[in-house]
Amino acid sequence: MSAMRVTGMASGMDIESMVKDLMKAERMPLQSMEKEKQVLEWKRDDYRSMNTLLLDFRSALTNMKLTTSYRSRQVSSSNENVLTATASSAASQTSYEMSEVSKLATAAKLKNDGAISGTDKIDPTKSLWNENSKLATGITWSQGAIENESITADSSGNPIQLNASGNIDAEAINVRMNGEGYEVVTGVTQADLSENQVLLDEGNKTLTFATGVLQEGDEVNAEYAHDGFNTDNKVLTEATDSYRVSGRSIDVDSFSLSISDSVDSNGTYTIDVNSKDGNTYDLVDGGNVIGTINTDTGSVSFNNELSEGATISAEYQQNYGSFSLGAHTKDGQTHRDFLIRGNDSLNQVISKVNNSDVGLSMMYDSYTDQLTLNRTETGNFNTNGTGNEIIIDSNDSFISNVLKFDEANDGTNETGGDNAEFTLNGLSTQRTSNNFQIDGVTFNLKQTFTAAEGPVSINVSNDTEAVYENIKKFVDTYNTLIDSINSKVNEEYYRDYDPLTDDQKETLSDTQQEDWTEMAKSGLLKNDSILESGLTNMRRDFYTPVNNADSGAYNQLAELGITTSSNYLNGGKLEINEAKLKEAIEEDPDSVENLFRGDGEEYGEQGIMRRLTDTVNKTMDRINERAGRATYTNEQFTIGRNLEDLEDQIRGFEDRLTQVEDRYWSQFTAMEKAMQQANQQSAYLQQALGGM
Repeated sequence: MSAMRVTGMASGMDIESMVKDLMKAERMPLQSMEKEKQVLEWKRDDYRSMNTLLLDFRSALTNMKLTTSYRSRQVSSSNENVLTATASSAASQTSYEMSEVSKLATAAKLKNDGAISGTDKIDPTKSLWNENSKLATGITWSQGAIENESITADSSGNPIQLNASGNIDAEAINVRMNGEGYEVVTGVTQADLSENQVLLDEGNKTLTFATGVLQEGDEVNAEYAHDGFNTDNKVLTEATDSYRVSGRSIDVDSFSLSISDSVDSNGTYTIDVNSKDGNTYDLVDGGNVIGTINTDTGSVSFNNELSEGATISAEYQQNYGSFSLGAHTKDGQTHRDFLIRGNDSLNQVISKVNNSDVGLSMMYDSYTDQLTLNRTETGNFNTNGTGNEIIIDSNDSFISNVLKFDEANDGTNETGGDNAEFTLNGLSTQRTSNNFQIDGVTFNLKQTFTAAEGPVSINVSNDTEAVYENIKKFVDTYNTLIDSINSKVNEEYYRDYDPLTDDQKETLSDTQQEDWTEMAKSGLLKNDSILESGLTNMRRDFYTPVNNADSGAYNQLAELGITTSSNYLNGGKLEINEAKLKEAIEEDPDSVENLFRGDGEEYGEQGIMRRLTDTVNKTMDRINERAGRATYTNEQFTIGRNLEDLEDQIRGFEDRLTQVEDRYWSQFTAMEKAMQQANQQSAYLQQALGGM
């Protein structure tokens, strides 16, 4: 661009308007290129919208290639009060006769031996430490440090090292590997271990699993108690008058708190056992009280604010107990050790059992003050033939004495845990559940009945209505697809409506712009060869007979009552004769299925769905080659490359226009300067002649 532009001062002409008008003419080829670019972008977007429709149709094809679309089964029972059934698509069309059900499968149940409270009932929402005096048999609490370690095995089979600072309590350790509980044993060798056991070496503080059980990368979680101390340390980043230790149910005799680097209150403090106020005690150093501690929650309150930078160190033990439970389940014998803290309530203990993988649920009834244990699945899984389904350790003080589940006590014998026993098609058999599957049919036993009261018949047949609806839904999807494609390939093309330029948009209202643009976009895919070829091939896929080894009574679509609409304006939409299609489904469902999803190497052997899938994939591939996907770069498809070429041409032409405009301004500036000089000479001559 010129450094200086003279705009008609000498000539009196509107140079700027003249240059602008000249440049409008120069810009006409650029506008044509920009219009061409816009048309290409619209065409690309139209192609991609067609591909989206084809993608949705391909999903429908995938569903119609599944056997479930043609083998929907319906099941009827001659007595739904005692026996019902459902069937999957894998079930054969057949019938079953249940002549009697002598026993239903039940879950093992164990009721404790009586009320667990003494004179006053326990509050199941409050901590067991505080409620201990209300229990008929109080809990004998132990004191120690409680740790929870998560360890990733660094190699297969090697023992897992625990970081306990004291002697581990073998009765208070819960070990899980990859979420599965293991029974902790001592005093044996690795060779003696079963797959659900882990050996605790109390001297070396290691855990050893049975040979081949522990693999590199396995996650081992160990929650345990030992006779050492928990230690907490914290440097204050801001002044505070409160602190909370990480433990709960703090043992008053073992607790000590040290403060250093504070403006005041430095020293070591212990609990004054004589200052008890509920769960709150004074923290003292001799006769100096610096605050209080709630031993249930571990919360410490200081009388004076501790300064920033002060260091707090706490050393303490916690009150704890433990118990274990097990059960015989479909996955084998389970075992789980539970560690309880003094601040746990009975409800929290019950929740630990119910949320575990031991396969049991526990319930407390506040009215009777009793508990029950139920196995979470029905059936008899104790293959030993002796003993109960629910495993109680009679030497476990908490579960046997406190909660009164000791098997030796009267009235606590286990009930339930039985298999369902029945006679089906003349065969007397058993199942561990009242819901069981045989050859794709799921039976649901609801009541027992004798041979005299039976039999109950189960009939499995094809669900004609469901299969019909699946086919109808697919035909509707196809009709929607070809309607959309036909509307594009037959859309009117308006040659006189090009994309609007910026100058043209300024002269039109928003509504006029929208109407114009709609006309300009119309017909961009009219008579498109890719789409028309796709439609033609899909019609051929539908009407070419299917002849393969599985062909039956029906090998053409028209034989099922599915034909092309006689109205040519419908563009080849399919119509269904409902009665004829349902009749075909009932008479020969296998033949109907083969027509749609049959397989074969040759085109004529393939079912309609497989043919259509190939056609749709090829059509989508051709569209992708021409218009790409949203994730493609322009270099990966034809229209994109054309757009890149146009962009290069537009940039080059814009550079040329800049040069042309500069040339115009240079010429007019030179003209203005010449005229200015001529005017100056004329004025000088006039002045000279006028003075004579």
